[in-house]
Amino acid sequence: MAKSTEKYELLYIIDVDKTEEETAAIVERFKSLIEANGEIVEMEEWGKRKLAYLINDKPEGYYVLVKFTCGPEFPAELDRILHITDGVVRSLITVEGA
Repeated sequence: MAKSTEKYELLYIIDVDKTEEETAAIVERFKSLIEANGEIVEMEEWGKRKLAYLINDKPEGYYVLVKFTCGPEFPAELDRILHITDGVVRSLITVEGA
């Protein structure tokens, strides 16, 4: 029986105090993790943007948007890893088209 896949969208914000190398390493870590568990449809690094409100007393964050497909069990694990990763200040995973 084939595994069912859903389309998801992940938006996460990296702390702007991270160096370019640290930011690139975080982006690459999540890109590799998603590719190992699904397929990336589209990925955009929006870069530094003003936040809607201060997070950890900072007015800016480094935004990354990833659209991907995977099985229904992976997003919970991805969310868990995002929450324990140093440098990721906010993240949101949504089901596309829901």
